[in-house]
Amino acid sequence: MGCWRVPGPVLALLLLLCPSPSPACPAACRCSPGEVDCSERGLREVPWSLSPNTSTLWLGYNFITVLGPRSFPPLPGLRLLSLVHNRLELIHGQALLGLGVLQELDLSHNHLTLLTPETFLPLTNLAMLNLGGNRLGELEPGVLDALPQLQALLLQDNPWVCSCSILPLWRWLSHNREKVREKSLLLCRVPEQLNKYPIMAFGDESFRQCQDTSLSPQHYIAFFIIGPFSFIASIFFCTFLGSLVVFYHSLRRDSHCWRRP
Repeated sequence: MGCWRVPGPVLALLLLLCPSPSPACPAACRCSPGEVDCSERGLREVPWSLSPNTSTLWLGYNFITVLGPRSFPPLPGLRLLSLVHNRLELIHGQALLGLGVLQELDLSHNHLTLLTPETFLPLTNLAMLNLGGNRLGELEPGVLDALPQLQALLLQDNPWVCSCSILPLWRWLSHNREKVREKSLLLCRVPEQLNKYPIMAFGDESFRQCQDTSLSPQHYIAFFIIGPFSFIASIFFCTFLGSLVVFYHSLRRDSHCWRRP
């Protein structure tokens, strides 16, 4: 019996009419068009088999501790990322590369103690950032300055250290009050006498004792000029004084010899 062959044009038409297979959903997650929910699945890392079309990714209530430089697959359309209630301790400076259209990022209720400006540099469209419920004692303003589109910031329930080191953050918060949500919940934890004192209640007079001891480039230039000059001048001065002493003793000796009978 001869083989039945589908004509080439018909086969091409059938291939065009058949829908392409949709990307697989990670086994531990629930997926719907554009949304992947991987909450409460005991995950220790971000699933890699995510659709590039994912716009919303829920990863809350898992056991993720570190976001490394290749934690996320390419997700060019991701707009919302939630990592709430994990055990995040470290976010690598290149962990969020490729998430340039991300608009909402929830990192609340983790174990973060330190953030660097490099971490959020790729997020040029981020509008909402939640860092509440972490272990932040201070926060460098450069971390927030790296987010040009930031409109809403949450920082409550962190153990803020209200010493001179918090002055830069206090200045940023004072100049961006409209961006800070739940301002009344930003409370000092250390020192003990300021425990539960609202950070936003401080005024300029509270930081009068915090003097800027850093030296400007002009100071260093002056030191480099004055230092060697002073050293050379001291050598000449000592040489001059020594010469005077020698000359004085020479005169006394000559005078004594001239008076001798």
